[in-house]
Amino acid sequence: MWLTPSMVSLEESTVAVRAFNRFYTGVIGVLDSAYLSSPYSLTEVRVLFELAAGVEDVKGALGLDAGYLSRILGRFERDGLVTRSPSPVDARRHVVALTERGRAVMGDLNARSDAEIGALLERVPSSDHAELVGAMRKIQRILGERPRSYLLRPLQPGDLGWVVQRHGVRYALEYGYDVTFEALVAQVVAEYAGGSEGSAGWIAEVDGEAVGSVFCVRRDAEVAQLRLLLVEPEARGLGIGKRLVEECVRFARRTGYRRVVLETVSEVEVARGIYRRVGFTPVDARPVRKWGRDVVEETWALEL
Repeated sequence: MWLTPSMVSLEESTVAVRAFNRFYTGVIGVLDSAYLSSPYSLTEVRVLFELAAGVEDVKGALGLDAGYLSRILGRFERDGLVTRSPSPVDARRHVVALTERGRAVMGDLNARSDAEIGALLERVPSSDHAELVGAMRKIQRILGERPRSYLLRPLQPGDLGWVVQRHGVRYALEYGYDVTFEALVAQVVAEYAGGSEGSAGWIAEVDGEAVGSVFCVRRDAEVAQLRLLLVEPEARGLGIGKRLVEECVRFARRTGYRRVVLETVSEVEVARGIYRRVGFTPVDARPVRKWGRDVVEETWALEL
């Protein structure tokens, strides 16, 4: 049975994450007592890495117990990798610095790590590298810090399929729309691909991965239509939605249209808020049955 994202429970997600952790820690040798064939554990190597990067609060950066970190630094000092001296501004603290030997050891560990990762990636077809890196970045975004920047770009090969797939998944998860909604998106995309004169589309990217879309398509000589606005949940809050709508409006104005219209439904409150802030106003509303739901379909317009 094929599971959609909405059918994955917390328990199933937990099992999947634990399975991935077991797999990946084995792949990169985290469980080896001597990490990267060195005398040091993974934690010790991470401490060395943070010191080499100039991180002052290693304890805070790695979330280590103070006593544990002190023992690691004591070993490094005995091995001639670091020096510890009283802080000139706080006698309760010590300044830890890598010695020349410490920098040499860190350089060797970096080279070994690069070699091991290079050997791992050699087993992966080069055509899959972008997908692999994108998946890793997505995990970082979802489980870690939110992204702070994004890129808007024109459509590229492969984007149209992404737009259809992500609209189908996202609106099923958030609003319960059935497959007829995805079919509508596919129809809009096919019409765009069949004749896009006076039309344009944009993709928003974070770290090289698509996270949003919008289309501006020709309705007639004077009217353009905004379609297929989407922003993935992990990229919301960055202003991407408003930026996509504004780009559509700018294109319509440059192309010589005198009006931009769009069709939406009343339950997509975030998108409606964006449309209103950009200057659109609702001009019509009607209850309809579509996409397996009873919805209020709305038409909005902006005079240019």
